[in-house]
This record gives sequence, structure tokens and C-alpha cells, in this order.
Amino acid sequence: MPRFRMTIAYDGSAFHGWQKQDRPTAGGGREPLRTVQGAVEDAVRSVVRQAVQVQGASRTDAGVHAIAQTAAFTVSDPGGDERADREPVWRRLTADRLRLAINSRLPTDVALTALAPTHDGFDPIGDCEEKGYRYTLHVGLDRPIFDRAFVHHVRTELDAERMARAAAGFVGEHDFAAFAAAGHGRLTTVRRVTGCAVRRAGPTRVEIDVAGQGFLHHMVRIMAGTLVEVGRGRLTPDAVVRALASGDRRDAGPTLPACGLCLMWMRYRGENPVLVDSP
Repeated sequence: MPRFRMTIAYDGSAFHGWQKQDRPTAGGGREPLRTVQGAVEDAVRSVVRQAVQVQGASRTDAGVHAIAQTAAFTVSDPGGDERADREPVWRRLTADRLRLAINSRLPTDVALTALAPTHDGFDPIGDCEEKGYRYTLHVGLDRPIFDRAFVHHVRTELDAERMARAAAGFVGEHDFAAFAAAGHGRLTTVRRVTGCAVRRAGPTRVEIDVAGQGFLHHMVRIMAGTLVEVGRGRLTPDAVVRALASGDRRDAGPTLPACGLCLMWMRYRGENPVLVDSP
């Protein structure tokens, strides 16, 4: 059965995260929440005319954005309710025309930026060797206007060099219990961070880039919150190392809002990451 790999970009502001989920209604039933996975599945199904399941690589939270979410779906042959003597729609279209057809059925805050056939065993989660997130801060008294949905506003000045020294403490394999949300649901809090860097991207912008194979719930947002406290002078640069050693959530900084976080790239076996600009 043919399988397709997709790269998906989305503005997470109006989504309840990537993963499909529902909530109870007043009448005792359940209603679906607006999620990226649900929107993409609906669009793919309307084009290929058969039930499909879209599997995504990263379960981004509500309000988190993505430039390079990776996902995949499999279609059967013949397709759905099409006549037996007619080729399935996905066979009649090139990969790029199939992508455009799916995009035409997606809401304006999500789009497929790439689509290509892949091997049957491609696993967006298991085959991913590394992924990169960026947390973007707008620093200064004047609030952001045109890109306010993609940055977190910090009104006090930040010492980016001091933050960069602290960020180096995250790199390596550590127990990130102090940087995980309560009830994260994972069997272990040990993770490997392959890179963590802080840089000034302009007079009012500070970017925190974090790379690793996988992350705990809210982990990057807590890491960013800790680095902001270091930049403000409320924590010393060695606070990261101390929090990692203690495993105590109280030793780390606050969880920053989802709006500043974006999934930037994903690297799979035999591939190099494609670094792109933030939205």
C-alpha cells in the first residue's frame, strides 16, 4: 500500500495542539477539538476519497507553531469509493499536484510544504534522529504587533551572553525531571539534548534554539523560562546545572507561553537538518 511523507507548517494559535482529541458536551456526548492532525486528516481524506490515518512526528502543544512537522499516511489500492475501472486519484496526480489538492482543502493556518512517496516502513516518530525547536523572545518595553502570535514579550532587558553560558549546561544526556511538566506521563525523564544556543537576532529579538531526539511535556518552554531568569539576573548561569542535579521543578524557571515556540526542523536517518527562518 503506497505511503506518503509530508512536511507541514502551521500557525498553532487557534489549534488545540497537533494530536486529535475531544471534550465532553453538555448533553453527555463528545465533540472533537480543532487540532492540526484532525485538519490534515480531513483534507487528505477528501482528496484520496478513503479513510486514512495521519501520523505526526511531534505532539506539539496547543498554541505551539511548526515550520517542519513531519507526518505520513498510507492509502490502499483501489481507493475508497472510486469505480474499479478508474485509477485512484492519488495515482492520477503527481506528488506536487496531490500536495496542492490537499492544501486547497486545508484551513489558512496550516499547509503542506512538501509531499513525496516513501517506503512502507517509514515511521515519522521512530525514524526521527533529531529535531530542533526555537523559542523567540521580543525584548523591550514596546510590545510586538505584527508577529505578536509568534513571540513572547519580555519587557526587561536580557543578557544574551549570560543566557548562552547557562544554555551550554543543557547539552548532553541528563535527567530533565526539573524541566518537565507535572503529570508528563513518561516512564523516564532522561533525555539527550544535542544543542542549546542563545543569540541576539536583532535589537529586540533573542532566539533560543534547542535540539535533541525527544523532549518531555513543556520541557523546551521550561528550559527557555529558566534561561530568561538567568538573562534577567534572577538566576545565576550555573542554575541550569544545579536544577539538573536536583531534579526539583522549583529550581528551574517558569513555563513560558506556547506562542514563542516553533518546531523548526527534523532530521531522519541519512539526512541533514534543513535550517529555516522563523515565521
